[in-house]
Amino acid sequence: MHVHCSVEDAVARVTLTRAEKLNALTLDTLDALVATGRRLRADRTLRAVVLSGEGRSFCAGLDFASTAGQGRRVAASFVPRPWRGTNTFQEACWVWRRLPVPVVAAVHGHCFGGGVQLALGADYRFTTADARWAVLEVKWGLIPDMSGMRTLAEQVGADVAKRLAMTGEVISGEEAVRLGLASEVAADPVGAALGLVDQILVRSPDAVGSAKLLVDRTRTLSARRAFARERWAQARLFRAPNTAAARRASAAGEPPRFGPRRAP
Repeated sequence: MHVHCSVEDAVARVTLTRAEKLNALTLDTLDALVATGRRLRADRTLRAVVLSGEGRSFCAGLDFASTAGQGRRVAASFVPRPWRGTNTFQEACWVWRRLPVPVVAAVHGHCFGGGVQLALGADYRFTTADARWAVLEVKWGLIPDMSGMRTLAEQVGADVAKRLAMTGEVISGEEAVRLGLASEVAADPVGAALGLVDQILVRSPDAVGSAKLLVDRTRTLSARRAFARERWAQARLFRAPNTAAARRASAAGEPPRFGPRRAP
């Protein structure tokens, strides 16, 4: 399926493994990304996810050649699931937003089309300075349709999102950071991602998960509704065992010992 997932010390490493094709996405790969994300979401012991690609690239986008002769399957993958509100193409990228743990993308080489949209599904993106980013769909007369129109506008604002989607221009990782498409330049994106994860692991998994989901779920709400959700989340955290563990560890100056993450 060209997606490998391993979990060690509560951190999942999800890696695209189609290196010979620059990790271009096939329908099988999309299905595997969805299945992997859903499986990880059910793991209450999980604390973080790092997304990366093997070989010379993070992801060169959708492999159109691989879909030749699969018209029926493409059509089926395009139909949204009513209970999720996404189709397979969209869910492969959006499933990472559904996880109540931080997801960090490590980008190098090519990050084109669907690769950009997969990276934008993460909460934070490290990139090499010389990585090549492009919202490339317009080259084929298309638009980003793997949740990209939403995530692009969230990250870079309407004007830059339109420019990238209308031109398909290729920009460097350094420029991607300047525009807000990527978060930070790193010579070793995977190492940087794991370093950030290490900083997060010493914090309560309940507080981390609540912070992620509140940012994602309240940005389009009215202030009144956003404040209500904020109060509700804080009330639940006050009663959470992991909150007590964080307080004890902070008072004693010792490393915290957390239990399983509470359902958000």
